[in-house]
Amino acid sequence: MSETPDSLIPYDEIVQEALRAVVERVLGQVVDAGGVLPGDHHFYITFKTTAPGVDIPTHLKERFPDEMTIVLQNKFWDLTVEPDHFSVGLSFNQIPTKLVIPFAAITAFVDPAVDFGLQFQAALPDEDYSDFAEQDQGSPVMTSDDGSNVVTVDFGRKK
Repeated sequence: MSETPDSLIPYDEIVQEALRAVVERVLGQVVDAGGVLPGDHHFYITFKTTAPGVDIPTHLKERFPDEMTIVLQNKFWDLTVEPDHFSVGLSFNQIPTKLVIPFAAITAFVDPAVDFGLQFQAALPDEDYSDFAEQDQGSPVMTSDDGSNVVTVDFGRKK
């Protein structure tokens, strides 16, 4: 059997960017609708709190030193979407807070109203992928074990 050559095209990065564009577009549609979610739609957005560009209060970083999930459903305000990030106002213990979250920091986006979800690899500068190039990368594997619309794209990165 012949060995698969290393790709000079960063397919995994291209797919991750395309899937993150889905999140950007969905949030942009909410902004265009005046900040109102249509029907029963609501979003769980999980992100790396230490990713570059994440701007959240210190007490939230202390409480969630690695990853945090926010819910956009009933009580959020000032949702804005830029090409590389979004910002939103949420209340934590009755304290209004503005969060700035780069799309590259997102690890999951779920809309449970329609059983839809995406999972991502967060782009963190301190992650070491030097041994990744030596691993068998094979073909991308798309999974949805539970029959939902959650799609995980795995390009051979060992977990």
